[in-house]
Amino acid sequence: MPKHRSAYLNARLLDPESGLDALGGVLVEDGVIVGLGPGLFDGGAPEGVETTDCGGDCLAPGLVDLRVQLREPGEEHKETIETGSAAAAAGGVTSLAALPNTEPVVDDVAGVEYIARRARETKLVKVYTYAAVTRRLEGKELTELGLLKAFGAVGFTDGLKPVADAMVLRRALSYGKTFGVTVVQHAQEPALSRGAMNAGELATRLGLPGIPPLAEVMMIERDLRLVEMTGGRYHAAQVSTAAAVEAIAAAKARGLPVTCDTAPHYFTLNENAVGDYRTFAKVFPPLRSEDDRRAVAEAVAGGVIDAVASDHSPHDQDSKRLPFEAADAGIVGLESLLPLSLELVHKGQMGLLDLLRRLSLAPAEILGLKAGRLAVGAPADLVLFDLELAGRLDPDSFRSKSKNSPFENHPVQGRVLRTVVDGRTIFQAE
Repeated sequence: MPKHRSAYLNARLLDPESGLDALGGVLVEDGVIVGLGPGLFDGGAPEGVETTDCGGDCLAPGLVDLRVQLREPGEEHKETIETGSAAAAAGGVTSLAALPNTEPVVDDVAGVEYIARRARETKLVKVYTYAAVTRRLEGKELTELGLLKAFGAVGFTDGLKPVADAMVLRRALSYGKTFGVTVVQHAQEPALSRGAMNAGELATRLGLPGIPPLAEVMMIERDLRLVEMTGGRYHAAQVSTAAAVEAIAAAKARGLPVTCDTAPHYFTLNENAVGDYRTFAKVFPPLRSEDDRRAVAEAVAGGVIDAVASDHSPHDQDSKRLPFEAADAGIVGLESLLPLSLELVHKGQMGLLDLLRRLSLAPAEILGLKAGRLAVGAPADLVLFDLELAGRLDPDSFRSKSKNSPFENHPVQGRVLRTVVDGRTIFQAE
């Protein structure tokens, strides 16, 4: 059977692992990169090869999103694996990890296999799944971590719920170390996190119950002690405060096996985005103060925050068009992940290769995936994007079923032109 070959010419090649940033080409054969470099196609592409002239635009490893809610099974009216995958493709994401807080919860082998089967049927991006740390996300009884890993779970988390019981988390970290898996914690102290927005003057003025920033760092500092005790791999999801950044930086300095992520809204927006009860700006953890926003942006640029994830949380209108306290928290983020993150590059806060590391290589390493690299032998999971093209975000045009985004008409610079998975083009801009 003849091999399928494709070539990408005149591309700005960007590889966060090797530091490659040069004009050149990539040759793909049967879904695998077999050649790349500055001089690869100086004499023209070989005959019989499907050719794409990139016109100097950026060609990088596809993004790896380690925090996505796909809502299937259970809430298919908000999102499905198919519509979420289409949204991911439009955002340049080639691999994603779905949270297990579906209905039923992904806490057994059947749940992991269901997600894998639906992803194969969809044939778009590579969809992986976490499994729950505890059965039914109740925070009491551990799931079968080793068995679930063997069947494909890429990590363990109780989704939007923290593992509040210290003994349960200690056991999870210990077992996780044995099986070589990461425990992902949504680090918000439960009793202090029953509010609706960031605690402070604005919350008081709006008459809304606040969630203090200390709710985050208190949980993280407790968890770090358990990491010291067990040596287990720990990942703090959706870091939103300066205090949490400081605690994680100190833990890394001590050599603890700790990583963390954040989402673009935590370094792009602050609590003022809530305005007059704008529920599309309600997220959990909440948007924080301007000082916290700046600290998170600096931590992304400096590498204390390892990865940037979309925190894609689709909701229908009935879930958002409610009084602020009653509305569900979360925004869609797959299609705005790259352009919003590029603001850090365009503002001169960090280099492009460093940002791509946060968006591809680092999350792939956290999840243990063979992704995030532009290298011979690597899967041809690629994103082609125009770094300079200016525009405004239009949530109504998103491919996600849900449109709950606070970034309507938000100016951005950068646009995904093409997304490729295993050598197949799964998205091309019109």
